[in-house]
Amino acid sequence: MSSPWSSLPPVLADDVARSWNTVFPDGCPAWLTAVDDLTAEVVADALSRSPFLRQVLERSPDHIRECLNIRGLSQPTTPEFLNHRWQDYLTHVTDEASLQVALRRFRREAQFRIIWRDLMRWADLSETVAAASAFADVCIEGALEWLYGDSCEQFGTPWGIDPVSGKEAPQKMVVLGMGKLGGGELNVSSDIDLIFAFPSAGETRDGRRALDNQTFFIRLGQRLIQALDQITADGFVFRVDMRLRPYGQSGALALSFAALEAYYQDQGRDWERYAMVKARVVAGDQRAGQVLMRSLRPFVYRKYIDFSAFESLRNMKAMISREVRRKGMENNIKLGSGGIREIEFVVQAFQLIRGGRDRELQQRSLLVILGELEALELLPVTVVAELREAYVFLRNLEHALQGMEDRQTQLLPEDDLSRARVALIMGFEDWADCLSELDLHRKNVARHFANIIASDDDDQAGSGMVAEEWYALWLSELDQASSVGWLRSHDFEDAEDSYRLLKELKQNRTVQTMQTQARRRLNQFMPVLLEALTQVENPSETLSRVLQLVEAVLRRTAYLVLLLENPGARTQLVKLCSDSPWIARQLADTPLLLDELLNAESLYYPPAKAELEDDLRQQMLRIPFEDLEEQMESLRHFKKAHVLRVAAAELKGTLPLMKVSDYLTWIAEVVLDHVVDVAFANLVSRHGYPGRSDGAPPETDFAVIGYGKLGGIELGYSSDLDLVFVHTADAELSTDGDKPIDNAVFYTRLGQRIVHILNTQTPSGQLYEVDMRLRPSGNSGLLVSTLSAFERYQEKDAWTWEHQALARARGVAGCANTLSGFEDIRHRILCQRRDAEGLRQEVVEMREKMRASLATPDGNRNQVFHIKHDPGGLVDIEFMVQYLMLTHSADHPELTRWSDNIRQMEALGQVGILPVEDAEKLRDVFIALRSTIHRRALQNLSSKVEGDAFEAEREYVISVWKRVMGG
Repeated sequence: MSSPWSSLPPVLADDVARSWNTVFPDGCPAWLTAVDDLTAEVVADALSRSPFLRQVLERSPDHIRECLNIRGLSQPTTPEFLNHRWQDYLTHVTDEASLQVALRRFRREAQFRIIWRDLMRWADLSETVAAASAFADVCIEGALEWLYGDSCEQFGTPWGIDPVSGKEAPQKMVVLGMGKLGGGELNVSSDIDLIFAFPSAGETRDGRRALDNQTFFIRLGQRLIQALDQITADGFVFRVDMRLRPYGQSGALALSFAALEAYYQDQGRDWERYAMVKARVVAGDQRAGQVLMRSLRPFVYRKYIDFSAFESLRNMKAMISREVRRKGMENNIKLGSGGIREIEFVVQAFQLIRGGRDRELQQRSLLVILGELEALELLPVTVVAELREAYVFLRNLEHALQGMEDRQTQLLPEDDLSRARVALIMGFEDWADCLSELDLHRKNVARHFANIIASDDDDQAGSGMVAEEWYALWLSELDQASSVGWLRSHDFEDAEDSYRLLKELKQNRTVQTMQTQARRRLNQFMPVLLEALTQVENPSETLSRVLQLVEAVLRRTAYLVLLLENPGARTQLVKLCSDSPWIARQLADTPLLLDELLNAESLYYPPAKAELEDDLRQQMLRIPFEDLEEQMESLRHFKKAHVLRVAAAELKGTLPLMKVSDYLTWIAEVVLDHVVDVAFANLVSRHGYPGRSDGAPPETDFAVIGYGKLGGIELGYSSDLDLVFVHTADAELSTDGDKPIDNAVFYTRLGQRIVHILNTQTPSGQLYEVDMRLRPSGNSGLLVSTLSAFERYQEKDAWTWEHQALARARGVAGCANTLSGFEDIRHRILCQRRDAEGLRQEVVEMREKMRASLATPDGNRNQVFHIKHDPGGLVDIEFMVQYLMLTHSADHPELTRWSDNIRQMEALGQVGILPVEDAEKLRDVFIALRSTIHRRALQNLSSKVEGDAFEAEREYVISVWKRVMGG
């Protein structure tokens, strides 16, 4: 008698044979085969396709037997059936803990049914996505309904203006499902993107004490997330992602309809329009939710034909392409070339562009919209057919990948066993046939995507001709004399050295061992590069700089293709490397930055702080907070990319010299804000939120204070960050999680995590070097202080130099209330009345100590001037300003408003402490000296210049020093 698995492919048959007795110690049970007249062969077939099915049958046979007695696997998993089953599970719910158990048992049944039917191909794509989406809807609605009732019992019922009737009425939450959940197209193993809303402001009634509506719904939202997302002994229900809400992770967890409408009207970004196309009310007050959706429709669908959507989609495409290259995700069937995301982009581009006029496009299902595009003759019949076939194939393949282990993934497998499973699920004889079909669909999608959403650089690809001599030179078809002569005739200032560098590159061991395709790419690129170098004034020097990059990408020649196919990017590369060896080194260290060169307009016009925040939020949406390693890598790339844009803009002159530090400081602030959010979320997931004595909704109660160049808005390209951490939480309380710790311990770990994220060397380098020595008591003090302890230290124990440092300090990230508390303390400390003469003596003594250790020795000052530390330099100006601030703020408290030297000097002139002429001239000298340091940094030069530089400026600063400080 043959085994049930004998007809399976050998690798799968062996796998099932090894596990059969573990899953079924007494043989295939009658209850499993009897319900749907299944044979043991069918069961073996199912188990060969999914270790998840195997695991459920092994661990929970009684539960599955009970479920199949109610309804067999041969019948579809409909929304009506799922609703009915949830009511069965709900009968066992008596408290929050039993609610979590019921939800997780319900998930086990639903996932078993959905994955079995999908992987066995008993269900088509439409049934699978409808079942997965309906299951999510039922879970969210079921959990919300129970938790709302329980919350009303504890805190009272929230009341406010009903958006339908306009009268006062009890209010319920509205839950918006985004992405595939909103579109009714959820994967078999997916997280869910949600936004929480409530109709209007108001208060709870009939509770122990009144809560405002927002506080009530924030607490309800937190409980809902915990019910679905928390991992317990029974597993979890859904990973919940709330980062699509207004302001992302830093925004309130629940917002009123009015606040949502105002945000999208005033601040909504293009990518948020894209996300909102799929939005759907999935739980809560459906009637009120429809009012909200109608109010948001004008944001998503414009009345006119909106071709600007193409540009925003191109930008999103470029960002995803960078991510794919950085992570090496070419095998990702969602994000890689020709993947699911590109089909979604094509469809949603038409929705955003024409949806306001063609209301047929205001639907959520991608396959439905494809049909509408064909009916409206917006896409040819053949294109729609190929996109539809590719989408169904790719989504079925995605479910095959996820259903094997009930795990969210879109990566093609690399092991033979998983490949055999996927081939069987997809109906192919072997993996090679499956891959061949996949490649065909991806090529079709990539072609249509490029045709529909082509970028300007794509249009220019391959344009221009290169002289044959450049190919002959690179391929050694010219002798040395002819090669050097050709280079010299094209203005290479050191033709012999350029020839030597090219010869050394060709003899490089990596080049010698290159595969055929990589060598072909290099041989195509080098002649094009050499001709491009003729457009700059210093081609030999530029060649030496660009070759650092070439050598860095010899094993990743996709970057050479990027430069070959984008003449604009190639031009920017040569120009920037000609202008700055610092930029050349940055590109060589991080070749992914080449993506920034694709758009010259954005390259030379760096974004302001609000745009930076939006850019970072958008980049980080796809990375879970718990994936700390990937968060750290992405943050490093974000910082490097934007610093590169600042440097490029400074070199081109599109960014005024005085603005350079502003932009560099904004980058640091945006990064710090996100790092605090990541670190805080990471600790909360382990220990819960820090306790608050007033029972108010959780906040971080934590602030990052910037000192030095960060506080003074004077960051340079390689500046470290001088930071101090404070918090306002009650140190006597503990966190509220399953593994509670004292608040004080929580904040210490938070500070350590922040420093770790910033300081650690990863493959992409260090984010920022952090200096914590300015905290109370320096290195011997606590890493994180309470704000009250910080105030006591400043009042009683701080040295004069620490008050000098406080003049350049300001809050840069964290909780708004804590930051405000710090600013109040800073103001009070700086406004203390001081003995002017004693203070002057202390400041002068400190300045002399610094000169002795850091300034140029007296005997060398004719040859060298150190812009920062020598007499007449930047530090002299800074010390004078700090002395005058500390001396006169008691009588002129408005002096404390600013933390940067420039505006402090202007303020000293405005209140009459310094003559206006001196204030203006000192400011001009300060700007000139700082600008020189910036420019020299881009040339990899130090702050030391010729001894006769800035003679007049130095003499003037020294003269003012003598007048103000004496001696």
